[in-house]
Amino acid sequence: MQSTQDEVLDIFKRTKALLQGHFILRSGLRSEYFFQCAQVCQYIGEVSRLIELLKPKLESVEFDTVLAPAMGGLVVGQEVARQFDKRYIFVEKVDDKLELRRGFKIAEGEKILIVEDVVTRGGRVNEAIEIVKQNGGVVAGIGVLVDRSQGNASFESPLYSLLEMGFPTYDPENLPDHLKDIPAIKPGS
Repeated sequence: MQSTQDEVLDIFKRTKALLQGHFILRSGLRSEYFFQCAQVCQYIGEVSRLIELLKPKLESVEFDTVLAPAMGGLVVGQEVARQFDKRYIFVEKVDDKLELRRGFKIAEGEKILIVEDVVTRGGRVNEAIEIVKQNGGVVAGIGVLVDRSQGNASFESPLYSLLEMGFPTYDPENLPDHLKDIPAIKPGS
């Protein structure tokens, strides 16, 4: 019987969502591996399966609404909301900062589950947390497909991840020899 981790990795590899090369992360750091979840999101059946595998970890979380940061969390967040039959909203970038727009409202005390595709440092999730708090909501938890933070992402609410897989990240001025001759690309999140 295939383990959950093996099944998740198989889905990412089969859909070409786990890339190998020389990548510039949103943080500016460099990595030899990159989770391009947009690739897996082309296949709704695969997204549904990933969320089915994540769902048991989220069942103890009491929440009213799913909120996802754009772009990476959009499809994943919507599928979590669908499988839990909850309301779904998202925040989006305006001048490289997340904002709650499109008439979305968060009620005072509303319990929000933030859903993201991949967390490395947690910058977008922390922005989403601040938006929820500024609008009177309560962050009930954070659900992610991949936590690649190696325990370095810190949130005031519990983090539930389907896959924990850390890859080394490097300062661009201190690259290992095997990455120096590979052109760096920024695939987008």
